[in-house]
Amino acid sequence: MAESPVSASANQASGQHPYKRVLLKLSGEVLMGDTDYGIEPATIERLALELIDVHKSGVQLAVVIGGGNIFRGMTGSARGMDRASADYMGMMATIMNAIALQDAIERNGAYVRVISALHVREVAEPYIRRRAIRHLEKERIVIFAAGTGNPYFTTDTAASLRAMEIGADVVLKGTKVDGVYSADPKKDPEARRYETVSFTDALTKKLGVMDSTALSLCRDNDMPIIVFDVNTPGNLLRAVHGEPVGTLVRELG
Repeated sequence: MAESPVSASANQASGQHPYKRVLLKLSGEVLMGDTDYGIEPATIERLALELIDVHKSGVQLAVVIGGGNIFRGMTGSARGMDRASADYMGMMATIMNAIALQDAIERNGAYVRVISALHVREVAEPYIRRRAIRHLEKERIVIFAAGTGNPYFTTDTAASLRAMEIGADVVLKGTKVDGVYSADPKKDPEARRYETVSFTDALTKKLGVMDSTALSLCRDNDMPIIVFDVNTPGNLLRAVHGEPVGTLVRELG
């Protein structure tokens, strides 16, 4: 059942952001831009500038980044690799992406820290919850790398977990599509985009918002999710300001 998402008009009238602290989940594939593999420089530069715009607007910003543009654990496992080994390789791919994003942000004048669930002290800080929160309070962008640090868990689950740990107000899932659909719009011309969908419907109908572990964690802790097209310039800032961008996933009354 679809509803309209939270209206931005009241927030704009009051001059306040609806969210003080947000966690953005970025898939590694977003960093590829129009290429087939790796990191496309113009794309990561644009994303860095958009993150800085959000940060300058007064919102505390954390990012969880995937590694699918370099290596995906599930794919490696499907091709015969040991699942745990493949997942650890995927975690290391996220560290590479996090360092690249950190570099782009720093080159554009903002303060940023990479915090990794795997210990790679030469290039990233180890994950400590209180330290991460303190960085946010000191107005630094925080990039969480290496997922949860455990195999068999996706970066979607890591995003949900970190959002709870840092006390985020919302999880923003930046993707290549403009929201959650009732079916694959590329295959079904009758597919419709939801403005709002419940966690229960997202789980039972397998709408592809996040994996079931991540969705259940958000549902059980009343953490809303906004799924939106991060490739459209300005969408991230609009989502943070509460404008109706993408699909809002929450438990409906």
